[in-house]
Amino acid sequence: MTEQRIDLGLTASAPAGGGCGDGCGCGHRAASSPAATPASNDVLSVEGMTCDHCVRAVTEELSALEGVDVVWVDLRVGESSLVRIARTGAVSDDDIAAAIDEAGYRLTR
Repeated sequence: MTEQRIDLGLTASAPAGGGCGDGCGCGHRAASSPAATPASNDVLSVEGMTCDHCVRAVTEELSALEGVDVVWVDLRVGESSLVRIARTGAVSDDDIAAAIDEAGYRLTR
């Protein structure tokens, strides 16, 4: 199992000391206000993803949705990949499914 994190560049800068404060050194900022705290975190199962291009396509479609803040993809070639979404906005489940479909893949959850 390989997990791949993609920095979507949604934050302006990293906090002093680099990284999000959890020691990962990823460069993204930790949530600092209640408005930035994810309202929900979803784990989706997506079929058909086989490579980095697939990861980018799904990540780009999902991150374009208003209310989706962060997307992480755990690419699992030969089985359903796991897509984690942190969202603060009122993006609907139908919008998420449509974005995955637009990228060319199938939501199986």
